Amino acid sequence: LLILSTAEAKPQNPPTGQCPHRPEQTLLYQVVARHYPAFVELMEAEERPLPGFVRREFEAYLKCGRLEHGFLRVRCEACQAEKLVAFSCKRRGWCPSCGARRMADTAALLVDEVLPEVPIRQWVLSVPFPLRFLFAREPEAMGAVLRLVVRAIESWLIGRSGHTRANAQGGAVTLVQRFGSALNMNIHFHMLLLDGVYAADRQGRPRFVSVASPTPVELAALLERIVARVGRHLERRGLLERDEEQAWLSGEEGEAGPLDGLLGASITYRIAVGAQRGERAFMLRTLPPADEDSVASDRVARVAGFSLHAGIAARADQRTKVERLCRYIARPAVAEPRLSLTERGEVRYTLKTPYRDGTTHVVFEPLDFLARLAALVPRPRVNLTRFHGVLAPNARWRGAVTPSGRGRGGRAGGRGADGQVEGEAPEPAKRQAVTWAQRLKRVFRLEIERCARCGGPMKVIAAIEDPAVVERILRHVGESEAGRSGAAAAGPRGPPA
Repeated sequence: LLILSTAEAKPQNPPTGQCPHRPEQTLLYQVVARHYPAFVELMEAEERPLPGFVRREFEAYLKCGRLEHGFLRVRCEACQAEKLVAFSCKRRGWCPSCGARRMADTAALLVDEVLPEVPIRQWVLSVPFPLRFLFAREPEAMGAVLRLVVRAIESWLIGRSGHTRANAQGGAVTLVQRFGSALNMNIHFHMLLLDGVYAADRQGRPRFVSVASPTPVELAALLERIVARVGRHLERRGLLERDEEQAWLSGEEGEAGPLDGLLGASITYRIAVGAQRGERAFMLRTLPPADEDSVASDRVARVAGFSLHAGIAARADQRTKVERLCRYIARPAVAEPRLSLTERGEVRYTLKTPYRDGTTHVVFEPLDFLARLAALVPRPRVNLTRFHGVLAPNARWRGAVTPSGRGRGGRAGGRGADGQVEGEAPEPAKRQAVTWAQRLKRVFRLEIERCARCGGPMKVIAAIEDPAVVERILRHVGESEAGRSGAAAAGPRGPPA
């Protein structure tokens, strides 16, 4: 990337053929921009001021993809045509553009670098409402419970394969998803586990051993074991108390956090702010499906508010399916096409799939909608992607089984379909992150490295951040705030840089 001084950034040829990201024309941006100041004032008036990391999420989103806050100049080396590409906020909460880019990057990393070419199964664990609140407040407890869950499933796979932990190891990647289809806080675990284990052969090399899918009886027994282990762990940590009839969370009594009210309302589908605070959120329903007991129910176990699903799997040769699955579990929280406004100015959000009771939409007052968004912002420095077993960073066989070959036990030779490794390990090359242009081409089928006018190569020539120079260039090309006030919405496009 060539960074020119802002004094030298005046374009010789006006940029042409632009397809800029225009977030200000989306309903989500308009709702946030219009009601965010009032939301901040309301929270402060209720003596529940928003934490700094939540405010930064909103404020960065309002600048994301806006050319007024800086951009890259991209020029064709052949015909000198230019494009302007706005900067992004790069936040982890609910920005759709940055979430789409993170989805693409995560899926590319997992498929190209991490997940071996062996059968893979998705396991999804949902937890009761109280544990969702606990995990949101105490990420350390969430991490400890996740390790227990993965270890229990891995132990089942090892036992099913006929091996022991002494000579076999499973592998998994977990993406912690924080949202439900109604924009509610719903912390649950999407775990991509190898559908089998790696066992050492006579030479000590890893060889993959496939395992059959779990039966409904086995799935139910496994979930009961997980629930028991989670309960004992939380009890040892002093977070759970129980008697002969029931159990309840009993963390140390202390001052409530600023987000506790928003989190509790989001988890329990309640209204978080306003005159109707504490009441059930308004939902639109239709007739529930006549046949609720589908074939899929055989692949789901439910115990004491926990549910475990293990019905989606991919064969070793279905890498495209694995990448689609990775994109699905790494998707952003908010799907903008499902947002709309009612005649009264309320925000209506369409559920991806109707609930069992027939619920199809959830309706929010604008300030309550912002409260839902605030609850979805993760705390800083909480890793939402975890690696386990043979795929963990320091696992002894990681370099031998992953496509990149990096890590302990790396290889010089190739790996067969069964995971067998040949040769000694050289020092692996350092991974280069997927570029912005590669993301656009891989996910959105947009070619940004070639000029749309002549097909020549495009090159980033400058990063413009000085407000005065930004305004001068935008006025020159007719992209200023005033010049864009009546602009029509652009067509399909990828996320900003």
